[in-house]
Amino acid sequence: MTIAENRITNRKELLIARAKERIEDLHRLQKAGLICKHGDFFPSVHYPPITMYSPITEEELFEGYTLPEDGLFDIYAHIPFCRQRCIFCHYPVQLGERDPEKDQYLDALEKEMDIYMRRLGIDKIKARSILVGGGTPTYLTLEQLDRFLNFFVQRVDLSTCTQFNYDVDPVTLIGAEGRERLRLMRSYGVDRLTIGIQSLNEDILKRMNRHHGIKEALASIENAKEFGYQVNIEFIYGYPGETLDNWMEVMEHAVSLGTEEIQLYRLKIEAYGDFQGPIKRLSEREEKGQYQLPTVEETLMMKQLAIDILNENGYHENLRRVFTKERKHYSHYADNQCCGLLDQLGFGLTAFSSLRNRFVLNTQNFDEYYSQIAAGKMPLNRGITRTKEEQISWAIILPLKNRCVWKNYFEKVTGGVSLNHVFRNKIEKLKSFGLITEDEQKIELTKLGAFFADEVAQQFHHPNYIPFSREQYEHGPLYPYDDCEF
Repeated sequence: MTIAENRITNRKELLIARAKERIEDLHRLQKAGLICKHGDFFPSVHYPPITMYSPITEEELFEGYTLPEDGLFDIYAHIPFCRQRCIFCHYPVQLGERDPEKDQYLDALEKEMDIYMRRLGIDKIKARSILVGGGTPTYLTLEQLDRFLNFFVQRVDLSTCTQFNYDVDPVTLIGAEGRERLRLMRSYGVDRLTIGIQSLNEDILKRMNRHHGIKEALASIENAKEFGYQVNIEFIYGYPGETLDNWMEVMEHAVSLGTEEIQLYRLKIEAYGDFQGPIKRLSEREEKGQYQLPTVEETLMMKQLAIDILNENGYHENLRRVFTKERKHYSHYADNQCCGLLDQLGFGLTAFSSLRNRFVLNTQNFDEYYSQIAAGKMPLNRGITRTKEEQISWAIILPLKNRCVWKNYFEKVTGGVSLNHVFRNKIEKLKSFGLITEDEQKIELTKLGAFFADEVAQQFHHPNYIPFSREQYEHGPLYPYDDCEF
């Protein structure tokens, strides 16, 4: 073995050894009751979880609501069309060309924005930030994309917008048409792209049923950079067929591409919303020995391996699961929603709006979406106006998971509740396990706490909203069903 080969081997062994330490943490925290016995996870994206809401009317949603003092909103628009179904996807989408239905959907989306503006009593929505997602929101013809952006910016004031995001698919950004799509979006002010790369391993991409390979992924990144976009690329770990070795190769390749941001997602087998993706059927095949799914331990080792490789190459966690070289590169939409807890409007199928102390989700059914809007109604499915206790938990859970909880701001959004006086037993226990730190200004996760961020955040759930049943946790010091009172 040459000196260079020996160095590579030693480095790999060191990375693996560090990753194994996380398995020790996993077992210790399972015994303490923080993590459920089977090791699965539930992402803390909203509080309470969106599957637990009741039906809501427009009148209930807007009762007592007033516009934000600055009049600003973060805006989300959802376009639920894809070329084909990715195995890991848990979202309802229409597959294939379907240009007539895309036109029908854009008609409805435009009308939905008008209905919302009438409800709010405004002629134009002042944007703080914008995210357009899906589905594949760039899976429109150039004419349809131009039409959407045109009617969207007619209704949105971009003069106050700090960032205009798009979630995109690599194939829609390559070739002559892809370059024209990039030029068109840039002309409307789009300045940040999240490109769903998911893997840089050809076999894994095929297993995911992605319709791109490595070549297309790399071309999309280069084209986006050429047009001056801030580029975030995302990857899934824990996928069937991924191993520690091939995952490390993917991460080593990723850090060489010169993007501003790299985002990690842990594969979720069970749906955390209304739609169950095909991955569950695939995992059931794996249980019969037909498909190799990484164990929980291997999956968490992949996460730690990625973190170490990213850190070694100058990428550090900026917003949870997103690694950047510079602090200024992050999703303003995600930060405003999860850390700033600011008012946000969502348009389109399954889109949600978060308005101070209330939350509403649109229908996930296409026919219902079209019929409600045709009748001049908002396409609401269900929602919640949070109680004071739910508001207190919400004001801890989302900021803590994603960055930190500022005590003064917490007091503001909870109507005067001091973070020094609520959940003290929980906070002290989490501090004793090295999961959070606290000073006079804030509470935030340690590196260990950040690694298990979802589970730490769920310590502040009401028992009705804890994702797994009581018997699925060890009754240790961090048993989530204990000390839930304020």
